[in-house]
Amino acid sequence: MTNYIILVLCIIVIISYIFDISGSFSKIPGVILLILLGIGIQLVVKTVNLEIPNLRPVLPVIGTLGLIMIVLEASLDLKLERRKKDLILKSVSSAFVLFTVFSAGLTYFFVEMQGYGVRDSLLNAIPLGIISSTVAISSTIHVKPDEREFVIYESSFSDIIGIVFFDFILISHGTIAEGIVNMGFKSLITIVIALVTTLILAILLHKITYHVNYVIIMTSIVLVYIVAKLFHLPALLLVLIFGMVLSNNHFLENDIVKKYVDFTKFRNDIRSFKVILTELTFLVRSFFFIMFGFYANIEGLYDGQNLLAAAVITTGIFFLRILFFRLVINVKLFPLVFFAPRGLITILLFISIPEVSRITTVNEEVITLIILFSIFVLMTGNMFSEKSKVSAMKNSAIT
Repeated sequence: MTNYIILVLCIIVIISYIFDISGSFSKIPGVILLILLGIGIQLVVKTVNLEIPNLRPVLPVIGTLGLIMIVLEASLDLKLERRKKDLILKSVSSAFVLFTVFSAGLTYFFVEMQGYGVRDSLLNAIPLGIISSTVAISSTIHVKPDEREFVIYESSFSDIIGIVFFDFILISHGTIAEGIVNMGFKSLITIVIALVTTLILAILLHKITYHVNYVIIMTSIVLVYIVAKLFHLPALLLVLIFGMVLSNNHFLENDIVKKYVDFTKFRNDIRSFKVILTELTFLVRSFFFIMFGFYANIEGLYDGQNLLAAAVITTGIFFLRILFFRLVINVKLFPLVFFAPRGLITILLFISIPEVSRITTVNEEVITLIILFSIFVLMTGNMFSEKSKVSAMKNSAIT
């Protein structure tokens, strides 16, 4: 039995790798293929009546690890430069405004049209307002460098803002003013902890000569993240700051620091760390989405009400995005307007909602359909983007 389990795991990893590579040619994001693979495995298991242990409780664990790794990997790509000021401002404002407007609009619908409480409505609306950095960033291989940076900043900050707001609503039981003050205080504490942790881990990353070091650093980051979550602090902010300090270490480079730090070696260490992090993220992400597909309720995906609810919400996501890009920040619509997929964080936050606060309109099947629909829109945008790029190259060659 052990050999069969290992065999299946190896085959799954190889298939996931093929999906990841094929995305460069087919323009189909690997995530959607992984979910479909999980659904396919579920159908096979049901057909042959195999007994599989219930691994559903493991899903949030794998998802949390994936979330930490994805945000850390994305933050290592965030370079703070003066020439990028406008790009950063536009992407961050896009993340904040679109998240706020969408979540507020959906909350209003739940409260006024369906009669739910404000708190429960917010808890169910917020996960759907967050762009998945997991899917968005991995799908930017066909866009220009500045467009890729916009997607990285926007999706990363959408993750941060969404999770902070969700935690704020989930743990807040006093007045809104008290909650805001409390969250602001906790955010300051988190920033201080993040800077201290960054300093310690950066020194470890630079000074450790033992052959096992990157795994210990990754474990330390997860440990600090979990401790911060236990104290109800915005823990993802800690991960983001750690990655951004490492990726922008040139700000620390001066004559005094150079006496103690070999920046050439330090940057080589960061590159090596990022390579290992990318590999681990690939594994965790693959197993998460396959398991998510495996435990999906297939019958619910064909339900007319679920399809209608998912279609309306997905339309609202992209309609707001078009309006904001066109009227507010004056960003070129194509192809950035397509990069608003929902994914891992939406799932994680949704399964974190207490059972008593669940809204029947937004069930697990609707969440799955919204993820599939939004990824399909992204896939379509990528396809047209590639065609436009090829056409532009042909016109350039003719002239």
